[in-house]
Amino acid sequence: MSTVLGISGSLRRDSHNTRLLRGAGTLLPRDAELVVFDRLGEIPPFNEDQEHDPPEPVRALKAAIAGADALLLATPEYNHSLPGALKNALDWVSRPFADNPLQGKRAAVLGASTGLFGAVWAQAEARKVLGAIGARVVDRELPIGQAAEALGSDGLPLHRDAVDALSATLDELLERVPAETAASIAA
Repeated sequence: MSTVLGISGSLRRDSHNTRLLRGAGTLLPRDAELVVFDRLGEIPPFNEDQEHDPPEPVRALKAAIAGADALLLATPEYNHSLPGALKNALDWVSRPFADNPLQGKRAAVLGASTGLFGAVWAQAEARKVLGAIGARVVDRELPIGQAAEALGSDGLPLHRDAVDALSATLDELLERVPAETAASIAA
């Protein structure tokens, strides 16, 4: 069973990104499960003096990442970038670099926003940060703009093209090759 650790960059109770993340979990194959890390708001500001003995919420995040096969972030966009709480958590995870649980870990980024652009810049920033930390980042963008209208009650996009793009992102995250692609490679 593959485990995908999901982290929403939003701390808001009714977050579109948390709904999108949970919706994405329903598209995972039967041999994979989404486990959502919901303690982002407990992580204190990064303090380099504590990197070798981090606070318990940071240890819990690092352990959750280490125990997962892949990481799936869903992020809103604040001021054309990542939310501070998410960036702060990634800074904690990256230190000390030699013990960083994201090194070599598969990661993908999704994003929803109430505006038209679907957190495109935040997604790009998240992929850049994850790559700098050493993650193997899926180079796909999945912007969901006008999220209140674009997401169903199940958290999945209402447009089929967006659902297909989400499924393709999850397949690549889990390093799955669709059957038709595998058949064409074998031919």
